[in-house]
Amino acid sequence: MSNKTLLTKSGYQELSAQLDQLKAKQDQLITDIEGVSDADEQGENALSVQLKEQLEMVVNKIEELEEALLNSDIISRPGKSTSVEVGSKVKVRMSGAREKEFHIVSQLEADPVQSKISDQSPLGL
Repeated sequence: MSNKTLLTKSGYQELSAQLDQLKAKQDQLITDIEGVSDADEQGENALSVQLKEQLEMVVNKIEELEEALLNSDIISRPGKSTSVEVGSKVKVRMSGAREKEFHIVSQLEADPVQSKISDQSPLGL
């Protein structure tokens, strides 16, 4: 990844916490795999295969988060501005007089349920 990932301070903290949780899950999966392997030395059983697949997914996600955090820049909250960028909060007038505020964040932080939408997608995906 050659480009820097722009993250808000809270987004960086959330991703760091998620990374810590995944590392703990990785350790637990390794322990579980060793326990299953010790119990059945004659060949891999379905549980062992399933645990190894889970471990592979966790390791891939750990690598993705480590890369993103290593190549990230924490952005400061912009003041009043006429342009929209990562870190901006924008108000959108919905139907009628109702307004909804959205926080523009990086793809890694996007969560439409919390009104955090990606700078790459109007849907926050």
